[in-house]
Amino acid sequence: MLIPFLISKIHDARVTGANINYSGSISIDPDIITKAGLREFQKVEVYNINNGNRLSTYVIAAQKGSRDFVLNGAAARLVAAGDRIIVAAYALLDERELNSLNATILLMDDKNNIERIITGKL
Repeated sequence: MLIPFLISKIHDARVTGANINYSGSISIDPDIITKAGLREFQKVEVYNINNGNRLSTYVIAAQKGSRDFVLNGAAARLVAAGDRIIVAAYALLDERELNSLNATILLMDDKNNIERIITGKL
């Protein structure tokens, strides 16, 4: 049996923009993508702390060093610049995989700098 487990989380990032005229996705600074252990085109869940909206999308790279979190396409209607969000990625794991993987959690400050990285066994 496969069970969904959190493998990566970016906590308390600030939305830097919303682009309704893009075909979809969340644009994230590639430095943050790498530190979170995410990959481009990976499915993620986005939870808006300000208004409770939740959505599924995929990751694309923003400009390197920008510290951007931009929601694109239809998702742009669910956020506003300055909103606080959580970006979470899950994987379907079987019990044999649980002891070999770590979850990565990035805690962000109000300027989208990484304040702390937490890693732990699943």
